[in-house]
Amino acid sequence: MNSFKIVLLCLSILTVSCKNNSDGKIETEVSSVAQAHAHGDEEIQLNQGQKWKVDAEMLSIIRTMENDVASFKGSELAEYISLSEKLKNNIDLLTSNCTMKGQAHDELHKWLLPYIDLVNAFSEAKGGADSEKLFQDVKNSFVTFNQYFQ
Repeated sequence: MNSFKIVLLCLSILTVSCKNNSDGKIETEVSSVAQAHAHGDEEIQLNQGQKWKVDAEMLSIIRTMENDVASFKGSELAEYISLSEKLKNNIDLLTSNCTMKGQAHDELHKWLLPYIDLVNAFSEAKGGADSEKLFQDVKNSFVTFNQYFQ
């Protein structure tokens, strides 16, 4: 298991959000996503029947990934690799610019963590049917995103 997968596993077990307190010190808090992982309850819930609002900056990054996937017409391994690199770069931007808090944040992570796993698997695929199937899974993940978030 490579080191990235180990880090991802640790993050999925213990999701931590950071914030500055009034003294400028960084505080961490264990989110309820970590509890959901521990209990195996990772089904995304709506916000009292409504979609969760995603912060504008984060939503912009997600829409960029969604557009990259929706417009992808590649068939060569190099094209799949290029797309996976774009997606991974945008995931890095998304996670480093996370400003959401509370249940909306936790629900987003229920979508994001499996999405990251899909993108990682997609980036490791060696072309052919594996790449195409994983690409479809990544594409379908945005259907799920759009069911629960706006």
